[in-house]
Amino acid sequence: MFEPTLIIAAASLVGLCVVAHALLTAWRGWLVLKERELANSPREIEGGVGAGAARIEIADLKERIKKLEAIASGVDL
Repeated sequence: MFEPTLIIAAASLVGLCVVAHALLTAWRGWLVLKERELANSPREIEGGVGAGAARIEIADLKERIKKLEAIASGVDL
């Protein structure tokens, strides 16, 4: 009644759907986890900037301090 090729194809399709559903569920769970991490982390540092921008700003301030110290000690940049 059913040919073996048809049974193998149907089983493969069902297996692919099961794997795709499992991966989609895992992806959604990972997104929920990341969303919770972002919600629980401090969003702003003083001045209203995010953590990434604050790091850049701190690096910029350190560079300015180095330049001012060099000027104060008389070193030519």
